[in-house]
Amino acid sequence: MTADPAPEPAAEPGSAAAAGPAAAAGPAVPAAPTGRAIPFAELSQPHDSAGSESTLTVLIALGANVLVALAKSAAAVITGSASMVAEGAHSWADAGNEVFLLIADKRGRRGPDPTHPFGHGREAYVWSLFAALGLFVAGAAVSVTHGVQELINPEPASDFVVGYVVLVVSFLLEGFSFLQSIRQARPEAESMDRDLIEHVMRTSDPTLRAVFAEDAAALTGLVIAGGALALHEITGSSVPDAIGSILVGLLLAVVAVVLIDQNRRFLVGQEADPRVRQAVIAELTADPEVSRVTYLRLEFVGPRLLTVIGDVDLTGEDTETHVALRLRALEARLDASPAVAGSVLSLSAPDEPSLQA
Repeated sequence: MTADPAPEPAAEPGSAAAAGPAAAAGPAVPAAPTGRAIPFAELSQPHDSAGSESTLTVLIALGANVLVALAKSAAAVITGSASMVAEGAHSWADAGNEVFLLIADKRGRRGPDPTHPFGHGREAYVWSLFAALGLFVAGAAVSVTHGVQELINPEPASDFVVGYVVLVVSFLLEGFSFLQSIRQARPEAESMDRDLIEHVMRTSDPTLRAVFAEDAAALTGLVIAGGALALHEITGSSVPDAIGSILVGLLLAVVAVVLIDQNRRFLVGQEADPRVRQAVIAELTADPEVSRVTYLRLEFVGPRLLTVIGDVDLTGEDTETHVALRLRALEARLDASPAVAGSVLSLSAPDEPSLQA
């Protein structure tokens, strides 16, 4: 089970959540989540297991994209099709991006050290951002530029059968990679009570989102390229082929911008799903020493990795030393979950309302 973000962006500076416990005690309490409640134990999926699945997804995508890029490049040279050139640029961009995603997966899983107490999880979003920028520049820009050049200076195409064969083979390879990303995403989506697309857009795993989006764009681009190539053959005009190249480029640009924005959100700080929030509250209040939780801030610091900051009201009256020990014990319980990078708990003020319904 993975812990993933809420649809709303992280709290802006000056908002109740960003202002701390005092401000959070006001009216700006998050709405109660809808859907299935998530037990806290489900957040404790081993981090290495989830990471290994992401690595496999990226490796399959890399292998598929290299084979597809080689085939498309050969077909582009043989046929002279602008759409095939665009598709070749697309696949080479995707192959390069998978290298960035492998780096993101590896470096993002490094543990905490004295200078990075919550680990290096956010580095995954940095390298995934580079991959999205690569898709925009090497994929979208090249495809659009070549399509415009083809409109201005049209060139005849030939050997259309070669182009069709390459497109079919490419579709099968890209489809295999796409199915792997679906295979990884579907169980996670079901555990979060989300549909597949919603989960891919909101997951804290940037490599899964990137592979899924790039493969979906690749399959769509292949359909566009096939249609453009067929119209070129039927009409004898290179205009449909050039337009197909431009459409592929625009498709890649849209996907790249979406991926860039999602990585930006996680880099600046993304709040967790409300159901994950309720799971943490339930875990805290299940302890007989906790009477209520009055403030809770969950923020992603990496794929499937949260920090927990909260205020709790402890039962009974105790000395300052014993209160500190009880709070540290609660933090240790939370930190034992692989989904929690670290936690900091403080005492609630007497007049702060409870977050429980």
